[in-house]
Amino acid sequence: MVCIQIEGTIVAPNEPTNWDPKNPRIWLAFYNISKVLFHGNGVIDGSGSKWWAASCKKNKTNPCKGAPAALTIDLSSSIRVNGLTIQNSPQMNFVIGRSDSVRVTDVKVSCPGDSPNTDGIHITESTNVVLQNCKIGTGDDCISIVNASSGIKMKNIYCGPGHGISIGSLGKNNSTGIVENIVVDNAFLRGTTNGLRIKTWQGGSGYVRSVRYQDVRMDNVSNPIIIDQFYCDSPKSCQNQTSAVEISQIMYRNITGTSRSQRAMKFACSDTVPCTHIVLNNIILQSIDGTVETYCNSAAGFGYGYIQPSAECLSSSQKDIIQEKEADILTTTRTEHIIHTEL
Repeated sequence: MVCIQIEGTIVAPNEPTNWDPKNPRIWLAFYNISKVLFHGNGVIDGSGSKWWAASCKKNKTNPCKGAPAALTIDLSSSIRVNGLTIQNSPQMNFVIGRSDSVRVTDVKVSCPGDSPNTDGIHITESTNVVLQNCKIGTGDDCISIVNASSGIKMKNIYCGPGHGISIGSLGKNNSTGIVENIVVDNAFLRGTTNGLRIKTWQGGSGYVRSVRYQDVRMDNVSNPIIIDQFYCDSPKSCQNQTSAVEISQIMYRNITGTSRSQRAMKFACSDTVPCTHIVLNNIILQSIDGTVETYCNSAAGFGYGYIQPSAECLSSSQKDIIQEKEADILTTTRTEHIIHTEL
C-alpha cells in the first residue's frame, strides 16, 4: 500500500477569482488510485469564507454556481484515510465518488454552521465505504449519501452543527436514485436541523431500501427522524408529481434524545408510492418544552418495544405486519455483514 502522509496545514487560495474557471469544483483531487493510505495530523483548509459570502443561499441576488470541494477521491479502490482534519471548504469538504472499498477513520470536518452547501462527507456512486470515529460540524449535511451507493457503514459518528445524516436528495429532475444497505451504528447529533433524514424529490424513480439506524442519541435536534418524499430545495414551488423514489425496509432501533420541533418523527410519503416496511424499536424522543408527536402520510410499518411519541399513525394490516417482520429479518441479515466487515 502506498502511504501519503499529510502534516502541517495546506491552505487553498482565498480569492475565488484565482481559481481556474474550467475546473471550478476541484481543489485537491485524486483519481484512479488503488491501495493508498492518506494519514497524518495535517489540516486541509479550503479558505471558503469569500465563496460562502457569494453564495445564492446567503444572498438570493447572487448567481448560483459551483465551488471547489476541499478533498475529492474519485474512481478509486482500497483507500484508507486516517487522522486528517478538513475545514472551511468552499462547498463540500470531502467527496468520495465512484469508488469501492474506502475506509475513513478518526477524521474531523469543521465549517461554520451557516456556511452554505458545505457537506461534511459526501458519498456518491460508491460501494463498501466505512466511516468510523469521525467528528463533523458544518453548514449542511454532516454526511450525505446519494445515487448508486450501497454497503455504507457509519460507526461512532459525532454530528453538529449541521443538517444531520442524510440519504439524498434523490430523484431531482425526474432522475433515478438507488441507495441500499446502509447502517448508522452509534452516533450522537447535537443542535442539528435534522437527525436521521431520507429526502427525495417528487417525480423521481428508483428506491432506498435496507437501511438501519441504531444506537443514536440526539440533543436539541429539530427533526430527529424524518422521511420526506416532497423535498424541494428550489426558489420556486415544486410541481406535484405522482412518481417517486420508493422507500422501504427502514429500521430505527434505540433512538433517544430531545426534539426542538413538535414533530419528532415525520414520515411524509407519496400517496402513489408509499413508504413501506418502516420498523421502530425502542424510540424515546422528548421535547425540550412541550409535547412531541409523530406525523404520517402514506407510511406503513410497525413499532415494538417502547415507542415515544406513539407511531400508531403507521398503517399496517395483519398481513402487512407479518411481511414487515420478515422484512425486519431481511434488513438485519443484509446489514449485519456491514457491521462486522473489516475492509
